[in-house]
Amino acid sequence: MSTARRTSRAPLALVVPAVVAVAFLVLPIAALVVRMPWRRLPDLLTSAEVLQALRLSLVTSATATVVCLVLGVPLAWVLARVRVRGMAVLRALVTVPLVLPPVVGGVALLMALGRRGLVGRWLDQWFGLTLPFTPAAVVLAEAFVAMPFLVLTLEGALRSSDRGLEEAAATLGASRLAVFWRVTLPAVVPSVVAGAVLSWARALGEFGATITFAGNFPGRTQTMPLAVYLALQTEPDAALALSLVLLVVSLALLVLLRDRWLRGSVVS
Repeated sequence: MSTARRTSRAPLALVVPAVVAVAFLVLPIAALVVRMPWRRLPDLLTSAEVLQALRLSLVTSATATVVCLVLGVPLAWVLARVRVRGMAVLRALVTVPLVLPPVVGGVALLMALGRRGLVGRWLDQWFGLTLPFTPAAVVLAEAFVAMPFLVLTLEGALRSSDRGLEEAAATLGASRLAVFWRVTLPAVVPSVVAGAVLSWARALGEFGATITFAGNFPGRTQTMPLAVYLALQTEPDAALALSLVLLVVSLALLVLLRDRWLRGSVVS
């Protein structure tokens, strides 16, 4: 019993830094709540600028999440199941947006899809399609930084999933595409949802790539993080109110989905 009691007690050398870590993470959020202008909050949150930025953020982050699902799910399957030379390099390239400074990501998008970019010049000349500084640019910037969260989460689930059912379905004559849709994908649905939630949360808070590639035009490309940045220079109370909205929306979704979808499905 004494041995069990000794092993159940956390070492003080671990508890102290853990408490400091919690304080380090929670203190800024607590300061935000304490300094919030609660009496002015209803007026600040119902202003036309805030509602425009909130609507644009929700629409673009949801659209970016759909883009991540459509492109990221097949990419995760390729990374998990295909064995050819160069996959390690491909995997490294996929994870680059996780560590790349977001503003550099915005510059890279401009070089690729800008009017004089590698692909953008042809989109402009052949189709008259200009992407930078449009709502579509907001979606692309958010998808660029958010997609690795979905891909890495789903790749880990695919690697650890039981392939016995897939082999049985293939033995019974199912095509590889049918096996993917009817066997593989249903088995990793929790990880797909978890990756989508993480991607959505990252897209909702995206700032650097968006302001570089899409600009900061109210009512057109100004999302909530950009509105916070602008309000911080002119009206700090409005910046606090906008920050509270982002905090509440993100926390509410993550808390509601954590027990059902996120437990055991993290970025590996």
